[in-house]
Amino acid sequence: MDQFKGQPRLPKFAVPKRYDLHLIPDLVACTFTGTVAIDLDVVADTRFIVLNAADLSVNDASVSFTPRSSSQTVAAPKVSLFEEDEILVLEFPETLPHGVGVLQLAFNGILSDKMKGFYKSTYEHNGEKKNMAVTQFEPADARRCFPCWDEPACKATFKITLEVPSDLVALSNMPVVEEKVNGNVKIVSYQESPIMSTYLVAIVVGLFDYVEDHTSDGIKVRVYCQVGKADQGKFALHVGAKTLDLFKEYFAVPYPLPKIDMIAIPDFAAGAMENYGLVTYRETALLYDEQHSAASNKQRVATVVAHELAHQWFGNLVTMEWWTHLWLNEGFATWVSYLATDSLFPEWKIWTQFLDESTEGLRLDGLEESHPIEVEVNHASEIDEIFDAISYRKGASVIRMLQSYLGAEVFQKSLAAYVKRHAYSNAKTEDLWTALEEGSGEPVNKLMSSWTKQKGYPVVSAKIKDGKLELEQSRFLSSGSPGEGQWIVPVTLCCGSYDVRKNFLLESKSGAYDIKELLGCSVGDGSWIKINVDQAGFYRVKYDDSLAAGLRKATESQSLTAIDRYGILDDSFALSMARQQSLASLLTLISAYKKESDYTVLSNLIVISYKVVKIAADANLELMSGIKQFFIGVFQLAAGKLGWDPKQGESHLDAMLRGEVLTALATFGHDETLKEGVRRFDAFLADRNTTLLPPDLRRASYVAVMQRANKSDKSGFESLLKVYRETDLSQEKTRILGSLACCPDPSIVQDVLNFVLSDEVRNQDAVYGLSGVSWEGREVAWKWLQEKWEFIEKTWGSGFLLTRFISAVVSPFASFEKAKEVQEYFLTRSKPSMARTLKQSIEKVHINANWVESIKKEDNLTHLVTQLSSN
Repeated sequence: MDQFKGQPRLPKFAVPKRYDLHLIPDLVACTFTGTVAIDLDVVADTRFIVLNAADLSVNDASVSFTPRSSSQTVAAPKVSLFEEDEILVLEFPETLPHGVGVLQLAFNGILSDKMKGFYKSTYEHNGEKKNMAVTQFEPADARRCFPCWDEPACKATFKITLEVPSDLVALSNMPVVEEKVNGNVKIVSYQESPIMSTYLVAIVVGLFDYVEDHTSDGIKVRVYCQVGKADQGKFALHVGAKTLDLFKEYFAVPYPLPKIDMIAIPDFAAGAMENYGLVTYRETALLYDEQHSAASNKQRVATVVAHELAHQWFGNLVTMEWWTHLWLNEGFATWVSYLATDSLFPEWKIWTQFLDESTEGLRLDGLEESHPIEVEVNHASEIDEIFDAISYRKGASVIRMLQSYLGAEVFQKSLAAYVKRHAYSNAKTEDLWTALEEGSGEPVNKLMSSWTKQKGYPVVSAKIKDGKLELEQSRFLSSGSPGEGQWIVPVTLCCGSYDVRKNFLLESKSGAYDIKELLGCSVGDGSWIKINVDQAGFYRVKYDDSLAAGLRKATESQSLTAIDRYGILDDSFALSMARQQSLASLLTLISAYKKESDYTVLSNLIVISYKVVKIAADANLELMSGIKQFFIGVFQLAAGKLGWDPKQGESHLDAMLRGEVLTALATFGHDETLKEGVRRFDAFLADRNTTLLPPDLRRASYVAVMQRANKSDKSGFESLLKVYRETDLSQEKTRILGSLACCPDPSIVQDVLNFVLSDEVRNQDAVYGLSGVSWEGREVAWKWLQEKWEFIEKTWGSGFLLTRFISAVVSPFASFEKAKEVQEYFLTRSKPSMARTLKQSIEKVHINANWVESIKKEDNLTHLVTQLSSN
């Protein structure tokens, strides 16, 4: 039996075809029992059957195999569960006959609180605490519910039967075919599913309300939620029905199941999960409350619903062959969710906001400790860590780059051909490239391999010399170190206007181009050249001083599109962090954004401002207060225009921007903003329905309250906790959690962190409490993490949320000593599922520390900041 230990994949000598699964959850004792009969095709000589199982007790006496050919049942005298490898090995007395037979097993397990496998979530009904049973099987946790071949390529059909209390709602992937009530218990049988992977099987049992609609071709769409919250499901229902219609057209294949249910789960580790026909969500990603949700919540619901429904085709109908190709699922669903959202809500300018996805991808991929899009996965324990910004955001960005290069129509037709060709089976990255190559006649495989098989991305340096534009590519690293690698870079450029744009591939390290010949313009006074037009390419651009000066003027006069203004700013920030440009040049560029009014550009500038202020504080406290004043000056024009009160008929984007700009002013201690924020909070305390504090403004107001809180006056902090305790809306709870730790008083930060670990905060939400820890609170957070590590590790150690604790607490530091201290602390505490995140966090501390050292050497920075503030 030992020959099967330590293997990355299951042996291939038996292939599952169909599961007949019967489960009986006990929601009071939090246990479950079950039986499964698996139709197996034995395709090679073997005495063993090896499948996945974890955290289950298998009844050895129940294990048997009945070949169709002889109907003579064979028992398995040896049944061993190898917990470390999560495999169950069954040894039979003789070689099993080739062909189909039925494997039978009985088992039992625990409904854990780990938010994976078959688990329990808690909710309140009529003031009473109750449990629901929920599944979360991706990536490799179906094995915690029933013994199975828990690999995406082992597709089979599923016939599911549940035995549950008769007053509860019981849902699975398929519609109910039969329900037999027997006193307090009912037996619910579901239609057999089409062929699918184990990670997409889903079961939910609890008390729910629902709202219902249909797609244009009669598919039933429902949104389920806790009793009393049905109205909050209407927006997601509208988006869901419309999106299914849209994807049916886009993929040229109808949605393959008779129904789709979407359900809000109170305890849920991820954002949502695309189970076939029964999509599970965090409440914050599915429910929208007209009165208490912000515009940003509405947008999140729309993009998450579109993302999960895209998976019904891309992931569920066509499934990646192995987790190495996870990015195919996630990168693609991320990209196409923007396509759907843009079609439903064009006024949201969602493709401009897509830049936030690209930026997150670029930030993570600028680290030495990044990984290629296609990453080797050798063991199930390594899968969790690749559900990151590389798989989702870089994945989506390179798909956008490719679509922009091939053209929208060719791309869509080739994609539809790919979905048709691989429907009900599995595919690899190369299969997608093949379909796109056939449809476009372009060398897609060659072009894209440089982006998916190696980590990182290039920075293209541009300079003008003797009438020629000289371009050179090299790997960009946030550390400023020289990096290895070469890419086929789709270059797009404009000169002086968007009327003439040129596209070509930069395939070598460098190239020189005659500007007059290429663009028909000369770069003289007042002209500009923009490379990577519309930021369609996943790379950064570094301009020489004269080109940069031209772009700064074009930014100030708003001659560039919002997307390009965003790109120039973000590249300049990244180059400054990598010490390839001075902080002085970044701040000079930022001063050109004082008249900026675009939501996405300002939103990114706000993120950058938080980082710059903290880095300045580490370099020189006097400089920090000057830079805070500088940013207050930059944001005041937008804040003045937007005001505190929503305007009749204003755009969704203005509603989101108002909250972010006022939050930034409060964070930087702007006195009037703090006073007004606290005044409106007091009005809200007196009357939760006051019009003075609509949802879009609440975060700004909460931050203002926490900026004023301190050890000797905790009243604001305590009032915020009161609001937290009284609301039952998850979005409101997470909004408060994200504001509490921004307090400049370390003793309050300590109180906040202890509150985060209390029973009052659901495990899924604890990390929100770490998201805004103030510069002054970093040290307290690090001590707290060490003191509580055993508890944190025990509570969150089996899922990906543990890594969020590490990155949130470690990454903000900016000294080499601290990096060493963190490294030493985790020497004996690290494990495979957190190793990559730990290395990335320590690398970020080194990058910050180097940046601080270089800022200390910049002369006259304080003088420049004063000058820029007065302009």
